[in-house]
Amino acid sequence: MAALQASSVLVSSSSSSYSGCSSKRTITAAIQLPKPLKLSIADDPSVVITKSLVEELSTRNGYAFTEPLQMDVARKDMVLEQRRSPTSSVEMMKKLYAILEAVEDRVEMHDNIGEQRDNWNKLLLNSVNMMTLTAATTATMGTVAPAPSLRVCSALLFTAATGMTLVMSKIQPSQLAEEQRNASRLFRKLQCEIKSMLVLQSPTESDVEETMEKVLALDRAYPLPLLGAMLEKFPSRFEPAAWWPRVSNDCRQYRGGKTVAKTERNGWSEDLEVEMRAIVQVLKSKDKQDYLRLGNLALKLNKMLAVSAPLLTGIAAAGSAFGGSTAMTVAAITGAMAAIINSFEHGGQVGMVVEMYRNCAGFFELLEETIEATLEERDYRKRENGEMFEMKVAMKLGRSLSELRDLARKSMASCIDGSEVDEFGSKLF
Repeated sequence: MAALQASSVLVSSSSSSYSGCSSKRTITAAIQLPKPLKLSIADDPSVVITKSLVEELSTRNGYAFTEPLQMDVARKDMVLEQRRSPTSSVEMMKKLYAILEAVEDRVEMHDNIGEQRDNWNKLLLNSVNMMTLTAATTATMGTVAPAPSLRVCSALLFTAATGMTLVMSKIQPSQLAEEQRNASRLFRKLQCEIKSMLVLQSPTESDVEETMEKVLALDRAYPLPLLGAMLEKFPSRFEPAAWWPRVSNDCRQYRGGKTVAKTERNGWSEDLEVEMRAIVQVLKSKDKQDYLRLGNLALKLNKMLAVSAPLLTGIAAAGSAFGGSTAMTVAAITGAMAAIINSFEHGGQVGMVVEMYRNCAGFFELLEETIEATLEERDYRKRENGEMFEMKVAMKLGRSLSELRDLARKSMASCIDGSEVDEFGSKLF
């Protein structure tokens, strides 16, 4: 452009001097060249064409690729944060991978032991019932044709069945198998959480410590060994299962004392907090109480069956040992009753039902504690996003968002009217 302007000025001056020659006049002109312009690469036509070509290739066949220059602010911050402390981030990831390997190993161990203890329940039940029915048949034959051999065989079989029944009533193989199934499921859930943490965020020291606490809490809740560490199968009081690290009251008070400005509420609102408190009230008064009631009934039934079966087989063994027509008749009847009770207790897996009720009550208690701990956190930046939290609660209860809000409105209306909510919080179980 500058060259063109200079040439135009020269042409005009030469034409003026040419015309001046005829009239014998001389014209002088001063030429001022403009400053050179700074050309940008983006203004270059070749660069524009190349950029449009790259965009066309990036979006061809319906696939869109994100260029490095078009990263969002959050990702830029994450990359910058990783660049600031690469050593600490790598160390935390190594620790999390070590915990992940331990969790995967525990999943396999609980799977194998759960299958083994389920086999125990089937094999022991079949063996005890076969021995009991054989002994009852022998005792019946002894009443028709009294013989010392029949009496001795019946007494031995009833004695062995009594011992095996006592062992089964003590350890409850069906309940042991259910414990291992729950442990395997919860460790798989923790495994998915760790993998998501490694993919979606840069782990910190607190994340590693929290994950280790979760693993140790699961180990305490569902121990692998039988001797010395087995859970009490007949506690004096039915309580929900607890497989998560408990938060002390001091930590809650410290957390609740923090206050921040309400400029950014991270998806939370006053209505959402009121809704969550109403949901907690329903879970406490309906779901959790119902499973505690059912668990107490199942525990009492299991205690009665666990005492009755060994007692009946013991009476049958004593009757067979004494001999006589009446004693052998009593032995045959009590042996048949013991086989029925064993089939109902261990074939019906009453212990498994008790453990299922414990797990369900623990699920609602964990959900209550999670909601309450989230609401007690005054720093909204440290809370999970409100909309995401509401969606997770709805999914855990088997409800849509509209159904969850309807349940909260019913709970608030029942508190005002003094009535009771006519439905449970969960639609899953």
